[in-house]
Amino acid sequence: MTLQYKTEYYEIDLGKTGPVGPQGPAGGVLNYADFYALMPPDNAATVAPGTDVSFPQDGPNSGADISRLGADSFNLSQIGTYQIFFEVSVDEAGQLMLTLDGEDLAYTVFGRAAGASQIVGMAIVTTTAVDSVLTVRNPAGNAALTITPLAGGTRPVSAHLVITQIA
Repeated sequence: MTLQYKTEYYEIDLGKTGPVGPQGPAGGVLNYADFYALMPPDNAATVAPGTDVSFPQDGPNSGADISRLGADSFNLSQIGTYQIFFEVSVDEAGQLMLTLDGEDLAYTVFGRAAGASQIVGMAIVTTTAVDSVLTVRNPAGNAALTITPLAGGTRPVSAHLVITQIA
């Protein structure tokens, strides 16, 4: 038995290559900053309703575009989109949320129901003005939160706020 194959080739004219377009924006992380607190001693014994959590220590950062205004408020100098991550150990059920320029961001309320552990939150926030101010707040109307000192051992526990500009 003999097999035969027939192969045909077609020539296609794709035309001339057009001009190169403009360079697109850089991808990935544009700016970042890590702010933290050690418990004890960096936060008051409780964070009252309507009060912001303090992150008074500076961790790694990429420069001045994300900076602190005080122990509990942070400046986002560029209009852009930011990924916000925070974690805070607390002794009771409670909630924390992000605010932007003093306004509650309702889609960023994070909580826990019972027992002592962390409230962890992650959200995407887009700013529409330069020098926007971000905070992590115990929402008004909630109970006071006790920031857990020495959770699980003998060393101060850290709480973190990590802000990453992604666009």
